[in-house]
Amino acid sequence: MNMKTILITGAAGFIGSNLVKKYCQAHPDHTVIGIDNMNDYYDVRLKENRLEELKQFPHFIFVKGNIADKQLIEDLFTKYQPQIVVNLAAQAGVRYSITNPDAYIEANLIGFYNILEACRHHEVEHLVYASSSSVYGSNKKIPYSTDDKVDNPVSLYAATKKSNELMAHAYSKLYNIPSTGLRFFTVYGPAGRPDMAYFGFTNKLVKGEKIQIFNYGNCKRDFTYVDDIVEGVYRVMMKAPEKQVGEDGLPIPPYAVYNIGNNQPENLLDFVIILQEELIRAGVLPQDYDFEAHKELVPMQAGDVPITYADTTALERDFGFKPSTSLRDGLRKFAEWYKEFYR
Repeated sequence: MNMKTILITGAAGFIGSNLVKKYCQAHPDHTVIGIDNMNDYYDVRLKENRLEELKQFPHFIFVKGNIADKQLIEDLFTKYQPQIVVNLAAQAGVRYSITNPDAYIEANLIGFYNILEACRHHEVEHLVYASSSSVYGSNKKIPYSTDDKVDNPVSLYAATKKSNELMAHAYSKLYNIPSTGLRFFTVYGPAGRPDMAYFGFTNKLVKGEKIQIFNYGNCKRDFTYVDDIVEGVYRVMMKAPEKQVGEDGLPIPPYAVYNIGNNQPENLLDFVIILQEELIRAGVLPQDYDFEAHKELVPMQAGDVPITYADTTALERDFGFKPSTSLRDGLRKFAEWYKEFYR
């Protein structure tokens, strides 16, 4: 990895900011360009705080802007000529996609198309992009394998992520662009997204409000700690799918998709109990907190799925990596961060 320039979109986001940090620490002399539109989908202070922390890296350049702005993206690629592009900018969240569909079409489809076009016109070595476990929809077969058919999304968010994989495949085939899609499974950790269950639950418990546990607590999620996700992305960045020519003399698309998940689904009710214990331990909640009085078991909601479970054998085989942070360790770090940040 001689003196490279890397472009990371969504750089002020939860995963993006952690990836910038990891990459800058590992390659202090490489240039990392970060772009983020800093929208107010959730508390902007979190994004500003993450960016503040990234100022310590002299070769990190931040650009405030929207990937749906085609001219801006073209100008960025022309100016910096990035060799590796990691697209993490997206409108996230299943529920929000039901009430604000426009945001998903703009960021996840138009924005991603702009990135693909820029990669086409400025030869890049590798495009890595965030997909999502939500593409599996209500697949009955578990664990979820990247070989499974994923033609039945149950939310617009999932449909946009599946579309990203299809678009990337077409561009890989047409223009021989090495691209890797990563299906993330329920990412959590310090300075995460407040719209995620563990963060929202914490905010409510602190205020003494009731939390709703969907599907009567019987949902299972493959909760994956943010450092494990970032380690996976980092390793994938370093190794692009090989360009090969098929028997017909035409390029075989240098295209791959991997799951990054903990490979260990946890029952939502167990998850909430561990969260509560760690919040008490960190002093966020009082020792005598009456958890039973603050929880309400409710039915499943639209767009949700009963279980997510990642088959990570391909990731292990190709990159020698498997997420391993236990739920208790991850939630402990979150609880300690929460105590510190919100004092």
